[in-house]
Amino acid sequence: MLTFQYKAATADGGTVSGVLSGSDRSEVAEQLHALGHIPIRIDETAIREEKKRTRVLSRRRIGDEQIADFTRNLSTLLRAGIALDQALSILGTLAEGQPLGEMLEKIRERVKGGSTLADAIEEHDKVFNRLYVNMLRAGESGGALEVVLERLSDHLAKSKEVRDVLVSALIYPAILIVVAVVSVFILLGYVVPQFAEMFESAGEALPVSTRITIGVGEALRSYGWLMILATASAILILRQQLKLPARLQQWHGWLLKLPVAGRIILKIEVARFARTLATLLQNGVTLLQALSIVKDTMSNKVLAKGVEQVTTSLKEGEGLASPLAKHTYFPPFAIHMIKVGEETGNLQDILLQVAAAYDRDTQTTIKRALALLEPALILILGGIIAAVIISILVAIMSVNELVI
Repeated sequence: MLTFQYKAATADGGTVSGVLSGSDRSEVAEQLHALGHIPIRIDETAIREEKKRTRVLSRRRIGDEQIADFTRNLSTLLRAGIALDQALSILGTLAEGQPLGEMLEKIRERVKGGSTLADAIEEHDKVFNRLYVNMLRAGESGGALEVVLERLSDHLAKSKEVRDVLVSALIYPAILIVVAVVSVFILLGYVVPQFAEMFESAGEALPVSTRITIGVGEALRSYGWLMILATASAILILRQQLKLPARLQQWHGWLLKLPVAGRIILKIEVARFARTLATLLQNGVTLLQALSIVKDTMSNKVLAKGVEQVTTSLKEGEGLASPLAKHTYFPPFAIHMIKVGEETGNLQDILLQVAAAYDRDTQTTIKRALALLEPALILILGGIIAAVIISILVAIMSVNELVI
């Protein structure tokens, strides 16, 4: 199958261009005639180059917020009775000059060329995930594309809300840690060594705490670059190790075992699992296919592997709750709720309730953790700075006593 770039005249006197696949030019011409177009030019093009342009476009940053806005606006336009290609044209014009605008123009060309929206969007897999594509495909096959887009918009908005809460909660502790660490390094690496010459004449008469502080300061001044290099090397090695599936699996398993952070990660992942699965089931995606998609949306590989095992059990005739109960980390409350949903035939609504419950629980846990973390950080880092200052003051007092 070859790929052809075409330009054709429409019935209303306009022109369209795009890409179509076919065995030869005559087959592409027949496709254009079937669409009511009159071919003007049909040129063979290398599909490799087309895919290369798509990958280059996808690498350019298109934010999640832009995708959520596009989804919501497209749903609104379709509900207003505007044709899909015209709606895409309007949204592309609004985003003109941006990577999103270029991408929407390519999608519109594919749609005008006879492709479905799901197939056109699937080419931009760096921007749209499997969840998005499969929901569109289900919506198009069921003739309810605008409804699916609205649900997708709600799903993206809720996911962004949870992510924003987590990021906002971590901003202050992160700033506090950075400022404190920089302050300690400046104090030990620059300020403390200034006192070294003053204390040289005192020699062994200096307090032990002062000698330790001065030694640490001189080490930072002399070998600070080596420490930075060693830290950067360790981070690089860790990143390379985490590219190995086995190491990544171990790392994610260790994260789940952390005292507080592990519970937060687990709740976030369970909420994502429940919300994504419910959204897919609402739009007619089968449970097996939905679980396969959900697995790819989960960040923690240990939990994703558990979902994969659940999929295998489902193929053998088991329900959803029973194989989930065999998973080490999956919470009993969520399993019980899913079991109730299966028994009552109301699984979709129950899953949404589970997602809402774990979203609330996650926010509460984060707030409580930060309520303890922030004063603890202030006390620890303030204590370190105070210890350095006190060791210098004690040394100054000792030197004054020797002079007297």
